[in-house]
Amino acid sequence: MGVPGLWELVRAFKQECESQGWKTSQYEDWVHLGNEYHNLLWTRTIHPAAFKKITRAAKCAMRNGASYHVIDTAYTAWLFSEPPPEELWKTLMDDPDLAEKTAIYDLSCLHASKPVCLKYNLTKSKVFKQLEDFLRRKFGLEFKEPKDMITTEV
Repeated sequence: MGVPGLWELVRAFKQECESQGWKTSQYEDWVHLGNEYHNLLWTRTIHPAAFKKITRAAKCAMRNGASYHVIDTAYTAWLFSEPPPEELWKTLMDDPDLAEKTAIYDLSCLHASKPVCLKYNLTKSKVFKQLEDFLRRKFGLEFKEPKDMITTEV
């Protein structure tokens, strides 16, 4: 079986979450566990300023019939299909408060024969831990921390 795109991967992960009794949405990519929403944002890339603005806002849309409303999210995971800009990693590493609520997964390696992807996840999100387990089980993915690969500017 081939490796799916991020859209299919997130859909399969949400199905696994539903099988555990966690609430998900047919239309948006969030998981509701306890009283917290865990937002999954998948993209190829994003400008660092937009990343900071979206991450600090900690919101996502929720469909309710034909209308939408905005909800607060406890945690946000960014799933990248291309390597994210180095500045995004630095943003989280330099801001412990933001790092407690935000995770980054560079999944650009999924199509490699031995996929080793970068991740930065200091959150306490059970959903994101389950995502990591899902990626290991289904795709043989291994994770490395980016700290040794990010250059430090003086």
